[in-house]
Amino acid sequence: MTDEPTGLQNDVKHILRGLLMGAADIIPGVSGGTMALILGIYNRLVTAISHVDRTLLGHLTHRRWSDAAKHLDLRFLIALGAGIATGIVALGSLMHLLLEDYTQYTLAAFFGLIAASSLLVGRMIEKWTPGIVTLVALGAAVALWIVRQPALTHPPDALWYVFVCGVIGICAMILPGISGAFILLILGKYHDITGIIKDTLKLIITSDNVLTVFVFAAGCAIGLISFSKVLRWLLARHESQTMGVLCGFMLGSLWKIWPFQRDLTPGEEKFKLKQFEHLSLSEVPIDVTFAVTIGIAIAAVLFVLILDRMTHGHDIVPLQDQPTDSE
Repeated sequence: MTDEPTGLQNDVKHILRGLLMGAADIIPGVSGGTMALILGIYNRLVTAISHVDRTLLGHLTHRRWSDAAKHLDLRFLIALGAGIATGIVALGSLMHLLLEDYTQYTLAAFFGLIAASSLLVGRMIEKWTPGIVTLVALGAAVALWIVRQPALTHPPDALWYVFVCGVIGICAMILPGISGAFILLILGKYHDITGIIKDTLKLIITSDNVLTVFVFAAGCAIGLISFSKVLRWLLARHESQTMGVLCGFMLGSLWKIWPFQRDLTPGEEKFKLKQFEHLSLSEVPIDVTFAVTIGIAIAAVLFVLILDRMTHGHDIVPLQDQPTDSE
């Protein structure tokens, strides 16, 4: 006779899964959606999020709390959310320090992670047609144009922009192959968000940081709830086209994290105010630093390929209501 898992055991299991997803979400190039696929909870997660709908509102309006919690799969979301938050906080401070103190090596890791991820997204396209190729090229061209805009070098230091970053960045959490942290990196807010995490761990809590987190979280909530419905529709009806645009977008965005850059403002202490100039490979000295940089990028590529192997058998399928854990 086998022992059935208890509700508490399932909660712990989902918290641990959330830890892995949170750790993935804070690393540009590693998708929380991919990790959810590996862990076998992708469909359940997206379905639960998409159940923020009129049915849920009806349950809440008539104070049917138990029905509302069951419809939303609330216990699952709370346990998973707690794990995700813990994973993000645990790694956020480290990623902030790496980006500041080991910029070239960190960008090399990001470059390898995202380059490999873009290829994996391309592999999700069942049949390559001239139309798909056009969408990939268009996505790459648009992304390249966006990341080269001066506004993204020094993005607006305003709450409305933080809100927009939250709306856009959180969407990637439920997209296998594309990273929310990567989106924040492109939008120029990754360093700021990880900086807040670092300050919080040092018990440095300011009103500005609290307000920024609140606005960012509000953007995340709205983006997650609304985009989950759009994602279900896109994957059900236009999966290849959607993946084609994403693949191109990721390829075009690689320019933003090219590891070989010259610091034009060495005297500037604040990382977000620094200015960098891209170097071509012919301008880069072939030395130990170059070899280590290339090695890190290759290791990052291999890491993503290993993750992809682990997702074998966990392909995206049409989303439907998922069973809840037995209590």
